[in-house]
Amino acid sequence: MAGLKALILQGYGINCDYESKYAVEKVGGVADGKHINQVLDNPGIIHDYNLLFFPGGFSFGDDIASGKVLANKIRYGIGREILTYISEGKLILGVCNGFQALVKMGLLPEPDFEQRVTLITNANGLFEDRWVRLRINSSSPSVFTKNIEHLWLPVRHGEGRFVPSSKEIMDHLIGKNLHTMQYVNERGELGGYPHNPNGSALNIAAVSDMSGQIFGMMPHPEAYNHPTNNPFWTHKYPKQGDGLELFENAKRYLEELG
Repeated sequence: MAGLKALILQGYGINCDYESKYAVEKVGGVADGKHINQVLDNPGIIHDYNLLFFPGGFSFGDDIASGKVLANKIRYGIGREILTYISEGKLILGVCNGFQALVKMGLLPEPDFEQRVTLITNANGLFEDRWVRLRINSSSPSVFTKNIEHLWLPVRHGEGRFVPSSKEIMDHLIGKNLHTMQYVNERGELGGYPHNPNGSALNIAAVSDMSGQIFGMMPHPEAYNHPTNNPFWTHKYPKQGDGLELFENAKRYLEELG
């Protein structure tokens, strides 16, 4: 399978699938939207792709908790297929609601279906819909963030506060550099609200597994796919939307994987 070929989940409240598809195609990849039921009815379909993309939205109305119903459906419906898929070196990306699903089904930070971290209601109790600055951990194993130092991306969530289940889990994340993105201020330093929009522990905005293949993030890279997406684009006109850098990294990795 040459190049980037993404399966983008659709249905039941997922509402960022079209812009996710557009971002993949913008970097020269191929993207197919598949309804969740299509995937659950035919689990082997995921092997026709090398990027499994869980987009943002409000899957299943965020009943119980954000991403929880989707997480359970995927875990108990196609869990074995996903583990085989990962063993082949392929990629999984979860954005916002997709990130919530990945941690709640136990694919992040370790792909063994044991939940170690979660994403809960923002500390201020508000839905945050605005742009944030991000610092990238250069030591992270993530395929998606290679050679990226900083990003400016939009967030839009009410349950984005990253919380580990224990100090030991947090120490593991830090020790293995799995905390891939952190919310920062204008000087690139960790800061409280409004720089940290949700009160996440250690300002964590994104997490990778140790292989670098599985990646979850609260900010929306697919929503910054053109310079004019950013409200301050006239101050400095970039050649493209910064969010596309993550998809370009994924494409390069998958081209090398073959």
